[in-house]
Amino acid sequence: MAGTDLNIFSVAGRAMSAQQVRMNTAASNLANASAVAGKEADAYRPIKAVFATQMDKATGLATVNVSSVVRADATPVRQHDPGNPLADENGDVWAAPVDESAEMVEMLDSSRQYQNLVETLSTAKQLMLDTIRMK
Repeated sequence: MAGTDLNIFSVAGRAMSAQQVRMNTAASNLANASAVAGKEADAYRPIKAVFATQMDKATGLATVNVSSVVRADATPVRQHDPGNPLADENGDVWAAPVDESAEMVEMLDSSRQYQNLVETLSTAKQLMLDTIRMK
């Protein structure tokens, strides 16, 4: 983070970006929760955002970045559905191993974190305005 001035606004901005990626991955997983494939290798696997903390030694502030988005090592679920056009010779399809409840919790938590960051920025802005108005 050399050359970057970290302050409350840049720290919160990075955290908001990270939470947005987290919400997007949960939304992608939910959108593909009912997806099926004809082969296990082709089945959708959930994705997760991996966060990395970055410390600025000059200011003592820490922030977060999304270091990567990775596919979960989850095994697709075999379902017998001979009427499905994607079914293999045994009449099986492979369903995405997405836990919809867990993804909803993930989305709600990231949404709450995002809202908290918006409130933090609003408070910081108000405090700065109050300081400027002091005589």
